[in-house]
Amino acid sequence: MSNTAARSALLDHLRKTLPGRVIDEVPGVDGPIEDRVPGFRVFRVHPAHPGDWWLYVTSGCWEAAQHDGHGVEFFLAAPRDEWLNLESLTMNAYYHCGPAHQRLAVGHTVPIGRPWLDDSECDHYLVSLPYPFGAEFEICKWNGGARAQILWLLPITTAEKDFRRENGLEELEARFEEHAIDPADPKRASVA
Repeated sequence: MSNTAARSALLDHLRKTLPGRVIDEVPGVDGPIEDRVPGFRVFRVHPAHPGDWWLYVTSGCWEAAQHDGHGVEFFLAAPRDEWLNLESLTMNAYYHCGPAHQRLAVGHTVPIGRPWLDDSECDHYLVSLPYPFGAEFEICKWNGGARAQILWLLPITTAEKDFRRENGLEELEARFEEHAIDPADPKRASVA
């Protein structure tokens, strides 16, 4: 399956599951990403209405790291359109598409190396199911049985990362639900 077919299927999937939203295709940030993910791009999904989230969805991870037609792409939700969001997705794609032992999956955490946005306490990503968008959004299928699972890069704090390690993913997710966090708010308080 070519990257073009995967990219086209992903774009169609986003249009179907996020109807009426403007979707741009933009390059990732400059750097070594092209060595690991040739043709890497990001679908930038504009908010449905003022105050809604911007979404950034990788395109190319599936092709670079899929196994038997199954692979992943990632998305990030943010309060505004900013270059740092593209940088974050590009860095995560580069890591994920490296050696097989670096593959990211649900429950993994990834250090950002800086605050997510502004002076946020969130400095890690939790790889999560795309809960805000549901199961239909999570799986993109296309001809020949190929499928991409779309996983969420949820910004979390170091304390939340440590809590997940000590208490498990389900306990951390329960805390998020209990505190009704806004996952796209860089100023949100830690739940741990």
